[in-house]
Amino acid sequence: QVQLVESGGGLVQAGGSSRLSCAASGRTFSTYDMGWFRQAPGKEREFVATINWSGDFTYYADSVKGRFTISRDNAKNAMYLQMNSLKPEDTAVYYCAARRFGASMTRSDYAYWGQGTQVTVSS
Repeated sequence: QVQLVESGGGLVQAGGSSRLSCAASGRTFSTYDMGWFRQAPGKEREFVATINWSGDFTYYADSVKGRFTISRDNAKNAMYLQMNSLKPEDTAVYYCAARRFGASMTRSDYAYWGQGTQVTVSS
């Protein structure tokens, strides 16, 4: 089992950057494939990016491709989401999630979730 805690959200101006972190508990973090999802008010939680256990595979939603970068540091039990060129439509609660047996863009594939961190992009 793994416990996840997100941090790094806040208020950012459009065009700016922000970096989210996801800290994981336990000694088995390197065996989990990870993902970032987000949920805007009144909308479904949607896929943002995923990374496999070793970090050598990543995949992004079209809406963030070229602007966001997912990465991980297994030695620090941490995953990151670097967000550049932020837009007001990126405003949402961002969640990190963990699963085994492959990176995935499907929300229901993930067994473990953090509590979320708010990112607000002002125009």
